[in-house]
Amino acid sequence: METKDLAYIALFAAITAALGLVPAVQVGPVPITAQTLGVMLAGAILGARRGFLSQLLFLVLVAIGLPVLPGGGGGLAVFAGATAGYLISWPIAAFVIGLLTERFWVRYNLARATVATVVGGILVVYAIGVPVLSAVAGLPWSDALWFGAAIFIPGDLIKAVIAAAIAVQVRRSYPVIDRPRRAVAVR
Repeated sequence: METKDLAYIALFAAITAALGLVPAVQVGPVPITAQTLGVMLAGAILGARRGFLSQLLFLVLVAIGLPVLPGGGGGLAVFAGATAGYLISWPIAAFVIGLLTERFWVRYNLARATVATVVGGILVVYAIGVPVLSAVAGLPWSDALWFGAAIFIPGDLIKAVIAAAIAVQVRRSYPVIDRPRRAVAVR
């Protein structure tokens, strides 16, 4: 791993932390935050490995108690709360987004970038976050799906499109992901 890789990883952990400064909107046990935009950007711009590591670094910062979550949250206790599944999903989500981005690299455009950010940044996050919310908060599945996914979909779709548009522009002007040696076009 080169120094620039470490800088990119730290930068996107910092971007995710900075997005925590945007005030959260509390809608039940899980707040609406801007930080999932940072997760989507990390995967879409850095790729699978570096995107994963940036979000893992962010979770380490949370675990050691830095106030990088909305409202100044941090510490190990958040990993035992209702939002634990969502937090734990972030490195995996960035990895999936990055993997899809790398797969689409030769023909990367707004549509493919949006697919990548929706699959990783929404489906993966909800697939891990909702069951943990249900278990930790003792909510029935219908309530967990409502309070943990359904009310977030419009905002998350907007964040996915924003992240995709930024990633496409970054790819054109300053590609961070190396061009694959043997790229296979995805149609």
